[in-house]
Amino acid sequence: MKKIALLGSTGSIGKNALDIARHLGKDSIQIVALAAKEQIDLLEAQAREFIPEIVAIFNKDKALILKDRLKDLPIEVVGGMEGIVYAASHANVDMVISAMVGSSGLLPTVAAIKNKKDIGLANKEILVAAGQLVMQLAKENNIQLIPIDSEHSALFQCLTGEEKSTVRRLILTASGGPFRDYSEKELDQITPAQALKHPNWIMGSKITIDSSTLMNKGLEVIEAHYLFDIPVEQIDVTIHPQSIIHSMVEYNDGSIIAQMSEPDMRLPIQYAMTYPHRKPGRLPPFDFTKSCQLDFLPPNYRKFPCLRLAFEALRIGGLSTCFLNAANEVLVSRFLKSEVSWRGIGDKLEKLMGRFNPQSEISLETILAMDSLARQEAEVI
Repeated sequence: MKKIALLGSTGSIGKNALDIARHLGKDSIQIVALAAKEQIDLLEAQAREFIPEIVAIFNKDKALILKDRLKDLPIEVVGGMEGIVYAASHANVDMVISAMVGSSGLLPTVAAIKNKKDIGLANKEILVAAGQLVMQLAKENNIQLIPIDSEHSALFQCLTGEEKSTVRRLILTASGGPFRDYSEKELDQITPAQALKHPNWIMGSKITIDSSTLMNKGLEVIEAHYLFDIPVEQIDVTIHPQSIIHSMVEYNDGSIIAQMSEPDMRLPIQYAMTYPHRKPGRLPPFDFTKSCQLDFLPPNYRKFPCLRLAFEALRIGGLSTCFLNAANEVLVSRFLKSEVSWRGIGDKLEKLMGRFNPQSEISLETILAMDSLARQEAEVI
């Protein structure tokens, strides 16, 4: 049995993870802790169903309300970031599913690693902001870090049992988002409502917007670099509209190994939760007669500059990917509030990166300081 702390339980990944927990049953998965930002009603319902030992909610005022609501149950309710860190570090937890949005998951994930918890990583921004630090901590504490992103889960599976020295390329696939065939004029007129409609995946608003700009794929390139210790020159992106092949690894003998399935996040979530074992899943057998067309196209870096900027930030190194990530989070938020145009996300991000001053010192303190600086600059540009 795995004892799990689920950070971000009210989001898309969190709800799917709980669906997997129901499917696998209490003999396989025990939910020890739940944590969320502020969706108090859903968090209460989850707590009543799974009866965890701890429930953490970032909003401290809502933590007080939730504590009163759950007073009839033997559940400890805690609030604030310190409460989420406490839940992630709890002695009874074996594995932390890190699915909080953006860089908010950094502190609790670092705390979990330092307390020797295995990590199911669904929050790519943690490695984008602090990949060198997090991977070093994971190595020092001898914990397993299992990716939950479909692309990185695919790469993880394709790399299992192989020597890193034999890898020629990691090939991440991207659907291309809803605007891959848009003209320049159409790209100027994109609304938040349009950008929130992904053709293949149902996800939270931030990652859906990132997918539409291809920034999500750029962040995945950065994550893959840190997660698998592969140079940026050996990481490629290809547009694959069907999202059936989730990523591929090409080896030095010319062989290409791919992981494929219907686009359903429950598969990589379950794989991470049950690793190193495979257990019966929820997906029906794949029907090749209905899913027989697989297309591959090169990405358009001119129409989607965010992907190019992610590659450039990775090549610069230091805290540049941290700066890129934080600035992008703010610009996406401003787009959703109609303060910035869709194309303005990439345009403004390029201006910000153009005046970025690289720093070589990497620590938790410098990472948090750079994150804060990038957010300030992105709010006023």
